[in-house]
Amino acid sequence: QVQLVESGGGLAQPGGSLRLSCAASGSIFSRNVMGWYRQVPGKQRELVALIVSGGFTQYADSVKGRFAISRGDGENTIYLQMNQLKPEDTAVYYCYTNPPTSWGQGTQVTVSS
Repeated sequence: QVQLVESGGGLAQPGGSLRLSCAASGSIFSRNVMGWYRQVPGKQRELVALIVSGGFTQYADSVKGRFAISRGDGENTIYLQMNQLKPEDTAVYYCYTNPPTSWGQGTQVTVSS
């Protein structure tokens, strides 16, 4: 079992930046996928960004060029640098990993003036 703990959410103005962190602990596989999803009320959870062991990354079209996902030196922590934030980025952001499929508790990001 893997535990994921997110931090770094909060309130930002349009055009501003936030950085999310996710620390994994427990039965972590040496080769895995980690990433971020987000969800707003009444909508399905959607992919934001993924990073695979070895460094391959994937982004949703809506965040390409604005968000950057990276791993920490120990490989069990990931970050999501969010720049040029827009009101439509407002959501609860969830950390994700597989295998085994695990989710964090979520952190709220609100973009508003």
